[in-house]
Amino acid sequence: MNIREYLKDHVVYLDGGMGTLLQQRGLAPGEYPELWNLSHPEVIVDIHKAYFDAGSNIVCTNTFGANPLKFSYDQLKEIITAAVNNAKAAAVASCGKQEKFVALDIGPSGKLLKPYGDLDFEDAVTLFSKVVKIGSECGVDLVYIETFSDSYETKAALLAAKENCNLPVFVSNAYGEDGKLMTGASPEVMVAMIEGMGADAVGANCSVGPDKLVQVAKRLYESCSLPVLIKPNAGLPKGLCGETVYDVSPDAFSDVMQEIIKNYCRIVGGCCGTTPDYIKSLCDKTASFSPVPIKENYKTVVTSYAKTVVWGENPVLIGERINPTGKKRFKQALIDNDISYILNEGVNQQEKGVHILDVNVGIPDIDEKKVLTTAICELQAVTDLPLQIDTSSPDAMEMALRRYNGKAMINSVNGKIGSMEKIFPLVKKYGGVVVALTLDETGIPDSAQGRIDIAKRILEKAHEYGISKKDIIFDTLAMTVSADSKAPGETLAALRYIKNEMGCHTSLGVSNVSFGLPSRDAVNSTFFAMALENGLSAAIMNPYSLEMMKTYHAFCALHGLDENCASYIDFMSSVQSVVQPVISQLPTVQVPAGSEDMSPLKKAIIRGMKDDAKVSTKALLNDMAALDIVNQEIIPALDEVGKGYENKSVYLPQLLMSAEAAKSAFECIKEKVDSSKEPSAKKGDFVIATVHGDIHDIGKNIVKLLLENYGFAVHDLGRDVPPQVIVDEVVKTKTRLVGLSALMTTTVPAMEETIKILRTEAPWCKIVVGGAVLTREYADSIGADKYAKDAMETVRYAEKIISEK
Repeated sequence: MNIREYLKDHVVYLDGGMGTLLQQRGLAPGEYPELWNLSHPEVIVDIHKAYFDAGSNIVCTNTFGANPLKFSYDQLKEIITAAVNNAKAAAVASCGKQEKFVALDIGPSGKLLKPYGDLDFEDAVTLFSKVVKIGSECGVDLVYIETFSDSYETKAALLAAKENCNLPVFVSNAYGEDGKLMTGASPEVMVAMIEGMGADAVGANCSVGPDKLVQVAKRLYESCSLPVLIKPNAGLPKGLCGETVYDVSPDAFSDVMQEIIKNYCRIVGGCCGTTPDYIKSLCDKTASFSPVPIKENYKTVVTSYAKTVVWGENPVLIGERINPTGKKRFKQALIDNDISYILNEGVNQQEKGVHILDVNVGIPDIDEKKVLTTAICELQAVTDLPLQIDTSSPDAMEMALRRYNGKAMINSVNGKIGSMEKIFPLVKKYGGVVVALTLDETGIPDSAQGRIDIAKRILEKAHEYGISKKDIIFDTLAMTVSADSKAPGETLAALRYIKNEMGCHTSLGVSNVSFGLPSRDAVNSTFFAMALENGLSAAIMNPYSLEMMKTYHAFCALHGLDENCASYIDFMSSVQSVVQPVISQLPTVQVPAGSEDMSPLKKAIIRGMKDDAKVSTKALLNDMAALDIVNQEIIPALDEVGKGYENKSVYLPQLLMSAEAAKSAFECIKEKVDSSKEPSAKKGDFVIATVHGDIHDIGKNIVKLLLENYGFAVHDLGRDVPPQVIVDEVVKTKTRLVGLSALMTTTVPAMEETIKILRTEAPWCKIVVGGAVLTREYADSIGADKYAKDAMETVRYAEKIISEK
């Protein structure tokens, strides 16, 4: 029986932690756990066997950190082959009578993907593809992608698995106590993307104990149509007599997990700190449980990396301005490769209140495939709105979909056989909600019935590709009323039938109706109101049109979609005051008082607009001293975004893009300072490193970027750095501040060893530690001066220490 068949009728038990058990067996600080597949196979087999004996159905190979960034290809092949053989040997040797499977375990690369980091998306796909190919050739039963904290890297790993094997794929992410990934994705965002791409199960693991994952499990279950997986830690780690221990016992762990299995999850196990005793207790207490039903979720959802738009709640506004049709300035920006113009158009529409941005760059004489992909990636760096990818080129569509972070809207498919044969495979592979135009080889039918017939044929064809009708949005095509006075009525009749009788959502390019007429806004807004009354789900529209926005807000208020008419009142108040709308502080930062007078540089940094920040800085340097620009413009802007990050209204991508914009400004200032005698803004030195044995440098690189923007000279020693190398650099530079990072439980001993040597050879320095496996109590137990839960807390601490000098 394969795992897909077994999962239909059973609760599936995973294994528990590996790292802490290897430490108990003698894994040295800084030593790679994956190498024990070769050097200590009997230990690995024994641990796997203990999990099978405890009741695990699935054991994960000891390959969490096995990837080409860490090992050569020959080493990688040898390690993965040995790891799979060890797990298979354990299954044979186990006394357990249950069904047994071996999962290829794939952990994150340790790198942050562009534009926030230095790893390209396609390089990440290639990296994971090598692991998948080796593992599948070795005969594993499934692929298990786990502990990913970035939605984009998750997509790269899932795409690698789907493109390189036909095995079942389980995907599990690491959610924080706020119920989000490090880069801001919610459970609903991850479900939309992962389910859309065809994974077999979706879930959460690591980071926190089972009690903290109950709500995550609930949200996963309520938003998806897949089995849900939960694999919590044994609570929080702490140091005790030189060992790492966790604060949740096997009995307490399994008590909480009972509730999770009863209500939400079919696939359960343990992560850091859990042992075979935890799995045995879990299996014993839930042996009689029936698997929770898997319910079909009929919600139509599109997402960015951090935001969901659910169709059917309020009407959806899709901003139409990123489109060259009838826009000379936009066409010129495309020809000149002026990406800043496109980005500003996107951010400005977000500030006007749209929910999704349509992105179309189709003009002759440009490489549309390249330009569209660049526009999609750059827009996702400065806005968290979902995007509608709008192109008639299947090649351009595929490249943009491949690089899109989330579940995109796809504009469009139509009733032509050739169109459906080209677009539906892309929808199936990459996920997405596709706009279906009700036209076919004969053109656009004059009658509503003709468009309805095409819509039905499109649904039938989509079903053949395994695409649900929830992922089809029908556009019944608004035609020009000046050419045919009956055309709007036929459009609305088709729309009404498709919405009410076929149960599908609808979209219209509203402004087409008024082409060739004077005072087009009056016609557009009236037709918009008529369409909304007939069941229109979304409109592609101009958010700068005051009449269109009035219609939208009035409709929501009159239909009970705007509690206490609050949005309508706010909108009309902003219209009646002469003050122009101001920056939205990236997706969700509160607009500060006085922001209507915000300088172009502050605005550019808060928006994360690198090119605008550079232009504004050069202009300011003509009239302001470099140090004044830093203290009066750059640092206050960074502080504003930093506060949003600290209170969870801004997430990591926005923080990093603001930091990159500030970095661009600093580069201009550095040029001026280097060529003059103006003082620099350097505050002090800071040595930073990821500890020995750990190749994950995402957290370290984020801290480095922010510290540099706040004026610190950062000595970055890289990753997998031996303790003495760190100590020698601190002694050499006489720095007062050291930052140490670790992601894995197996590398915390190397952090502790580094701290001990620092206390002896550099007693003057303050030591800041951070990483997913650490807590404040744990940091205290290994002798650190400060535990920083995130990058901004490190910056605040560093500034405090420097100010005490």
